[in-house]
Amino acid sequence: MTAALPLALHVGRVAHVRHSAPRTRFAYRMWMISVDLDALGTLTSRLFRHNRAALVSLQDRDHGPRDGTPLRPWVEARLQAAGLGAYAASIRFMVLPRVLGYAFNPIAFFFCHDAEGRLGAILHQVKNTFGDQTSYLLPVTPDGAARGTVTKRMHVSPLFDMAGGYRFAVSAPDFADTCGKFAIAIHYGAASAPRLTATMRLTQRPFSAAALARLLLAMPLLPITVMVAIHWEALKLWVRGARFHATPPHLPAGDLGGVA
Repeated sequence: MTAALPLALHVGRVAHVRHSAPRTRFAYRMWMISVDLDALGTLTSRLFRHNRAALVSLQDRDHGPRDGTPLRPWVEARLQAAGLGAYAASIRFMVLPRVLGYAFNPIAFFFCHDAEGRLGAILHQVKNTFGDQTSYLLPVTPDGAARGTVTKRMHVSPLFDMAGGYRFAVSAPDFADTCGKFAIAIHYGAASAPRLTATMRLTQRPFSAAALARLLLAMPLLPITVMVAIHWEALKLWVRGARFHATPPHLPAGDLGGVA
């Protein structure tokens, strides 16, 4: 069995389809990194740093409890609470990192494995543009898929109310495969009356400073681009008559959100 590299790139596309009026769809290119949490302290690159200023960086304070403490204990606590503690042996984090010090990461993933390397759970970390965060934990079937329905716990877009829930369908990558495929579909609303579908499809690539530099040139300042794209699409929908819903009280900083 080939071991997964401690750090990898994942490149692909994100798409959103709004099914309720006013209907719309948009897509944009995306790249993320994935990293073995146990290897974070040993990783070095000319362009990438952990908890240090760099062109691209992963800062613990942006994720998990968001207080700068290590991420592993936070994930372990979520797994233990769900009776999935056996899958804390190895945890891989897939995330859109900071670029030039700017961070915005709508969704990130903790892939949790047992001592034999079997993937058993995926913890989804979800953020909105208001600075809130929640998490959804789904068990993984033997075929490497995670499926489940969860209650909406956080105000994501002011153009939707808080009603309804999400249906997750995830196909996890084989991190030992340098071309491993990752796919996720999130369906908002009932199956009989869908409101929104968001999909992400990424392909793994080996990490190198040169490969990262090429992505930065092809998709510069990606966190800012994603933030601008979300607000631009929201403005167009509002002009077309989408109803604005006031933001409910924010969740506490670093909200754990429970498990699904």
